[in-house]
Amino acid sequence: MPKILIIEDEAAIRRVLVKILTEESDTYEVKEAEDGLAGIELIRKEDFDLVLCDIKMPKMDGVEVLEAVKKIKSEIPMVMISGHGDLDTAVNTMRLGAFDYISKPPDLNRLLNTVRIALDRKELVVENKLLKKKVSKNYEMIGESDGISQIKEMIEKVSPTEARVFITGPNGTGKELVAHWIHQKSARSKGPMIEVNCAAIPAELIESELFGHVKGAFTSAVKDRAGKFEAANGGTIFLDEVGDMSLSAQAKVLRALQENKVQRVGSDKDIKVDVRVVAATNKDLKKEIADGNFREDLYHRLAVILIKVPALNDRRDDIPLLIEYFTKKIAQEHGTAQKKFSSKATKLLQEYDWTGNIRELRNVVERLIILGGAEVSEDDVKSFASK
Repeated sequence: MPKILIIEDEAAIRRVLVKILTEESDTYEVKEAEDGLAGIELIRKEDFDLVLCDIKMPKMDGVEVLEAVKKIKSEIPMVMISGHGDLDTAVNTMRLGAFDYISKPPDLNRLLNTVRIALDRKELVVENKLLKKKVSKNYEMIGESDGISQIKEMIEKVSPTEARVFITGPNGTGKELVAHWIHQKSARSKGPMIEVNCAAIPAELIESELFGHVKGAFTSAVKDRAGKFEAANGGTIFLDEVGDMSLSAQAKVLRALQENKVQRVGSDKDIKVDVRVVAATNKDLKKEIADGNFREDLYHRLAVILIKVPALNDRRDDIPLLIEYFTKKIAQEHGTAQKKFSSKATKLLQEYDWTGNIRELRNVVERLIILGGAEVSEDDVKSFASK
């Protein structure tokens, strides 16, 4: 249940805000504070999903509250409440990190739309923070082969820039690892990293997923919703399997790249976004362009820097390192002792035809750990690896 705090010294305004919010949705839990100091005290003690804060208050004004909240719990969106004479201050608070501002007396639709959008953004920020905690452990790039060394060098050169990067390679080679490394080593690393698997989203929903929608835009659009481009503002958006995107969505992505603006489905309002785009595909986009399935102008916008991730069969020297990495990781996941692979078992795995690339190798290593002996032997590999 979303929890909202109202910090407002005028009791009448507080009552109006509480009435609007509780009548709109019985899922909102609303609390009140009569001044900035009381509001800060509540924020220290409890978790809130949104704060509505007046600008002119005794003891501690709204600007001071905003600055304090950003230090205490920076992820909480703050919507400032401004009187007629506070408009310039309200605009300035947005430069200090406020999500938005509303004027007194509060307009019903404006207030509710702002609250919905702010809560959507808070949810996305929290999801992204949880993802970032896993990134450093889950997105390691293992290997010392020439191909991987060249990719690591390229990442070091490209990451500090704002250049768009296009990653190609077969399925299962680790294109998403490259994207995460680029983000982590960039100036945007403190911002969000939003992933979109374009192949996994139905064609009729891809535009809503990328750009958001307004209430009533289509049958299931029961409320305004921010898209992935908005969620990635200030950070990086990773468009995986971009070759599967519809031509209509491609046109909107091209506009977003050209103008740094998006429009939610069902709206004609422009929303400015500051996003670095990293894209990936396992398709031959030159062929897709020739067949009329992919826009050539979008390809050239995305492919400023090209990085090709090699198939596992082209980097067999890395297989022993990958086996060691996976055995350690799987032991940690299962809570068991780490198994060893004999030199003959490892050599045999190096000779296999890895059509499924690193993803297939990981599955085979896990299978051998579960079904093999105390030390995984050559016979274990012959018995279980090909099943």
